[in-house]
Amino acid sequence: MKRMDKGTAAPTLMRPILDMPREELLAWLHEHGQPPLRARQIRRWLIAGRAETFAQMTDLPRDLRPALAAEFAPLGTRVARHLQAADGTHKLLLRLQDSELIECVLIQEDARRTACISTQVGCGMGCVFCASGLNGVARNLTSAEILEQLLRLRNLLPADERLTHIVVMGMGEPLANLENLLAALQVAGAKEGLGIGARHITISTVGLPAKIRRLADLGKQYHLAVSLHAPDDALRTRIVPTNDKTGLEEILAAATYFFEKTGRQLTFEYVLLGGLNDSADQARALARLLHGRQAHINLIPFNDVQGLPYCRPAQEALSSFVDVLRRAGISVKVRKRKGSEIDAACGQLRRSAQSQETVSLGMRQGDGE
Repeated sequence: MKRMDKGTAAPTLMRPILDMPREELLAWLHEHGQPPLRARQIRRWLIAGRAETFAQMTDLPRDLRPALAAEFAPLGTRVARHLQAADGTHKLLLRLQDSELIECVLIQEDARRTACISTQVGCGMGCVFCASGLNGVARNLTSAEILEQLLRLRNLLPADERLTHIVVMGMGEPLANLENLLAALQVAGAKEGLGIGARHITISTVGLPAKIRRLADLGKQYHLAVSLHAPDDALRTRIVPTNDKTGLEEILAAATYFFEKTGRQLTFEYVLLGGLNDSADQARALARLLHGRQAHINLIPFNDVQGLPYCRPAQEALSSFVDVLRRAGISVKVRKRKGSEIDAACGQLRRSAQSQETVSLGMRQGDGE
């Protein structure tokens, strides 16, 4: 494992230029005697050209580059930590301008270069096994903060490589911040952007029926992954507390609507928690729940999280669960574990960093007493 910490110094308070509405940037350029095409040049450098400073934007006038640097930040995020696993997985802990922390991950497998990104600081869904939501949700990310995760991860790749896929499975509930996510994905999918087609983008949700229907009505070809984690409402509400406001019937009805509107096969995610939701009987109940649906199940053996009372399922339980589903004619795949030695499970690195900063702050306060 390689670890590259960037420290915890206070971030710049200059406005990130990607957060500026185009009209505002055009007005600023006009005040500085610059033509409108400069706005397009700046965005092209950041999004397609991999620039992380204004000085790198070599086709801008020499006097414009320092003028921009004096008032704006080219990127509003800062890499607080960069971890790299032996399997080629990278994890970035990004510090935002308000000092909040988020995570994103680059997964490299065969020809795929997949970015896993966050949409919120923390998460308000309260899934009992997830480190992201242990302290609740602080706020939604802006569209620029979502986009910058993609840029930061893309910039880790060699110049002749590009991101091929996006999975919106990091911190937060994506559909709770749908409008900002859609704005970021629009840039990611544009030819002058990152050129990632909608069919290569997966949005994961715990199941917000109204937002699933809204997404379906947009007519986009995004892939939708619905996190089930249980085959019945009683158990699911124990694992996913927000289920008591919706219920599986309403979530599955919205999923059916999504399939009918888009024609896109759905994925149902199921985190296996040893001794809680991994029995053969629960596998049979899950098969009955999804019978007749054009769906695929992605089984995710739990990654141990310090402080949580859950464990990975035994191999025999995992094998039995898979066998029951396949015998019922259900398409199923077990997700490979990537980046296990770098806290690649969602929320772990952020939580670790917050704990360290709390200890550090306490020590500094103690020194002053």
